[in-house]
Amino acid sequence: MSHAVIESEEHRALRSAVAALGARYGRSYMDTVVREGKHPEELWAEAGKLGYLGVNLPEEYGGGGGGIVELSIVLEELGAAGCPLLLMVVSPAICGTVIARFGTEEQKRAWLPGLADGSRTMAFGITEPDAGSNSHRITTTARRDGDDWVLTGRKVFISGVDVADATMIVGRTEDARTGKLKPCLFIVDRETPGFGYRQIPMEVAAAEKQFELTLDEVRLPADALVGDEDAGLLQLFAGLNPERIMTAAFGLGMARFALARAVDYAKTREVWKSPIGAHQAIAHPLAQSHIEVELARLMMQKAAVLYDSGDDMAAGEAANMAKYAAGEATVKAVDQAVHTLGGNGLASEYGLASLITGARVVRIAPVSREMILNFVSHTTLGLPKSY
Repeated sequence: MSHAVIESEEHRALRSAVAALGARYGRSYMDTVVREGKHPEELWAEAGKLGYLGVNLPEEYGGGGGGIVELSIVLEELGAAGCPLLLMVVSPAICGTVIARFGTEEQKRAWLPGLADGSRTMAFGITEPDAGSNSHRITTTARRDGDDWVLTGRKVFISGVDVADATMIVGRTEDARTGKLKPCLFIVDRETPGFGYRQIPMEVAAAEKQFELTLDEVRLPADALVGDEDAGLLQLFAGLNPERIMTAAFGLGMARFALARAVDYAKTREVWKSPIGAHQAIAHPLAQSHIEVELARLMMQKAAVLYDSGDDMAAGEAANMAKYAAGEATVKAVDQAVHTLGGNGLASEYGLASLITGARVVRIAPVSREMILNFVSHTTLGLPKSY
């Protein structure tokens, strides 16, 4: 009797190919990039050339014709090798997905081949100083002026704006019928007059920088609007579900990297004539962490399969749960890895200390665990809404 397959032969082949690429770069490459304040350009370019960055994008626009299942494998394996590419969450997963699903033919032709081969990148701007989880409070507005759009507002914690060719901005336009503001997505080129960005100093050791954006009467042509003006919310969630799934992949790769370092250390470090891994106080927490990572990974795979099958509602629920589970598993795995190494856990040589703040990112972004609990209690369990 054949065993049910969780991952196909192609998926396993993709996993090992990306793992091999990651092994050629590894943690030391990423540490050097971060230390020198650079960007992981070489790895990004090679991953793009090999077709890994665009596995989820349509084949007719230079992509691999796969989905978020494949893209999450790529990010997870690069993370497990110690060199995750955070902009994968944004450029191919959010922006690429939204353009592939809702963009005009011109937008697809202009952007998807470059997003797929890594030669172009796009950032994503939703969060505002006064509107984090509550996207209904977004104050960035777009008004029509003849055929043009004029954007005004502010964004905060936007990754990679300095390297991205453009940023997909979530703004709000006035509905002619109701007078209410509704979300809309716009592609804003980095060099557009009135589009300003300022780096936010962060305590996270990451190659990708964070920015505050100011949009001061930014004038855009009509074709900067992505998709249908009346389907903004639908388009927005089409991008946010892959973002949650990919954040889970980012975390799980980091967790696997940390656990592998800890297990290796526990096998070889000897105290009182035996490896420290022989002691259950060391072995059991690592085993527990491994189980939690595997459970979170299964939920991530479920969310990705649901998303790729077109079931947006079920995918939204699973993506939130996967992101929550991955955040918890990542923080615990990194914590346990550091404790396994003791003082060495804080030494630069082992590359774990910088993950302590990095792991927290998975709990906080792109949606906090508290908001996920709100979502699950209200949407899944049907409890009264608290917000």
